[in-house]
Formats: sequence, structure tokens, C-alpha cells
Amino acid sequence: MISFTDVTKVYPGGTTAVGGLTLTAPTGKITVLVGPSGCGKTTSLRMINRMIEPTSGLITIDGRDTANLNANELRRGIGYVIQSGGLFPHRTIVDNIATVPLLLGWGRAKARAEALELLERVGLAPELANRYPNQLSGGQQQRVGVARALAADPPVMLMDEPFSAVDPVVRDQLQDEFLRLQAELGKTIVFVTHDIDEAIKLGDQVAVLRVGGTLAQLDSPERLLADPADDFVADFLGRDRGYRGLAFQAAPDLPIRREPTVALGASVADARQAAGGEDWLLVVDEAGAPAGWVELSGLAGPIDRDDLHRGGTVARAGGSLRAALDAALSAPSRRGVLADADGRLVGTVRAQDVLAAIERDQTLPEPRPSDRAAT
Repeated sequence: MISFTDVTKVYPGGTTAVGGLTLTAPTGKITVLVGPSGCGKTTSLRMINRMIEPTSGLITIDGRDTANLNANELRRGIGYVIQSGGLFPHRTIVDNIATVPLLLGWGRAKARAEALELLERVGLAPELANRYPNQLSGGQQQRVGVARALAADPPVMLMDEPFSAVDPVVRDQLQDEFLRLQAELGKTIVFVTHDIDEAIKLGDQVAVLRVGGTLAQLDSPERLLADPADDFVADFLGRDRGYRGLAFQAAPDLPIRREPTVALGASVADARQAAGGEDWLLVVDEAGAPAGWVELSGLAGPIDRDDLHRGGTVARAGGSLRAALDAALSAPSRRGVLADADGRLVGTVRAQDVLAAIERDQTLPEPRPSDRAAT
């Protein structure tokens, strides 16, 4: 557990970066710091490992005052991931990952063996081990940065906008991989981002900071969306809060339609017969996973991948109401595709049925206790 108690940071000249911050980052959970530029997010993060020394206040890790700990020893026990990876350009990937274990006195063979295992754990191929950072893509470098932070199995990880320098598709993949790893490892993580959608996706709790480093609200993502503490938080969260809040509501038993399908390569005649009069037909691959929709009026020959309409998203059966509604609204047929955990087609659901489920489930999070918001 990481605790801030009335922590301030005032720079020479009188600029207050952090002003009396009090919050707790629970053990084994992800706490996200988010807010506008100049709100002290990164300063707060760096005060945890004493890369920046606080002006006043108390920061503890599992009850130990960090001011009383040796700074170098403190940092070796904390994983640290920054934007663009921060890798050593002259070291191979495996040696980058092994950096902290070697500093802690591990034997070279043990450190490299751990590094190779972590390389695969973060989703990178073993053959990348002996390459250099400039031979990897931005997304691959970020994965190496995460692996390096995990190398000595630290209980605490600090992450400073680690995914902001990659494109949106890679960013989404890295976020998903990060959540998968956290589900396995259960680290105590403080994560800084300027992106409220990233904060809501990743955080077990989200701390919204005002300019000057004061806490506006500390809450779970669903509570934050449902009940902003004041106008500043509401404006920072932006629009579509109700829709985004559906991501935290599990879809009930929806009326799932058995969807007619064909495989790639099917003839126009077979497709029309399978469609049973519908304008759009779902195509599945050899494993039974949805591949895309085809519009029958546009077919001139056997179905190939160029015929597929891929605009529709695929929701997991039993997932969130948001995913089910998005699948229905984004599909050209207006029938949302649902798949099982292995990606195989389960069936489809219509938007009106999802909306009816939303109307039936008007449950809101419990009212926010007064001590969970600060002004």
C-alpha cells in the first residue's frame, strides 16, 4: 500500500506543483492519476521513488516512510516504466530486461534466464532477445520497458504515460496486455495518464487532480462516471459518460438470435439461400469465428475477403452492456455479433434488446462517502 499524507512540492520561486495531496493506493490494485497539464501527476509519481523529493508531508510504502529509506535501494525495489520505454540503446533487449536483477547481484545466467521468460510473458518472440531497441517497433519497445520493470519482481510499479507514444491500435493492445499481466501478478501500481478513457479502462481507482496538485475526486471508474464530485470533474470527464459507464455493467441474459452464416468461398447462390431473405449475411472463418458481413446485393461471385464489411465490432457473450450495444450499433445489419471466450460465434443481439436491458437495470453505484472527494 502506498499512502500520501498532506504531501506538497513547492519549487524555488514559489510554484506549487503538488498542494497537500492525501490519498492511498491499495495493495495489488491499479491507481491512476489523471488531470490536466500542470496538475502534478508526474511530480506525485516521482516523489514515490524519490526522484523528486517532497517539500513536506509523508509518503509511505507498506507503512515505511520513504524519506527514511536509502534512495537507491528504494528505487531498486520499485518497477518504473516511462514513455517511449527509456531503454538503453547500446544494450540488447535481453540485457535491458536483466538490468535491475544484475544491479541486485543476481548471477548473469539467472538474470538472463528471467529476462527471456519475461520477454515471452509480455508477448514478444524469443528471437528478439539479441536485437537492439532501435530494431524494434514502438509498441515492442514499450513491452520491453514493462518486462524490465517486472524483472526483479517488485511489489510496486510506477508507470508514467507508458503507452502515449504509440498509435491507437497498438495502445489498445498494450492496455489489454497490461491488464492481463496485472490479473496474473497483482502488483501495486500507480499509473499516470492524461487520457481519461485510458484511466477509466485501466484503473481500479482513479484520482482526478486539479492544477496545483490538489485532489478533486478519488473513486472507482464507475462511480466517477456516475457521480462526478463537482463541475471541474464533470467537465474533465467530458461527454458520453452514460455510455462509457455501461462498460461496468455486465450484460444480463439477452435474447440471442441464431445467426445464419456462410464460410469464405461460398457461392452467391449458397449465400442467398443461407440468408433467408436478409440483406446482410455473416461470414465465419474455418474456426467458427466471425470474419465480417457481406451485402448480398453486391455479390458477384464466390465470397472472398475483399467482400467483407468489417465495421462491426464483436462483443463477448456475457460481457458488458456497452460492448453489446456497440456491436449492435456498429454492425451494418444492426445485429450485434457475440462470440465466446475462444472467439467462436455464439449469435447476434439487436440494439433494441440491449436498450431494453439497460432500461430494466437502472442500478447505480452506491453513493459516494463524503471523505472520498476532496476540494
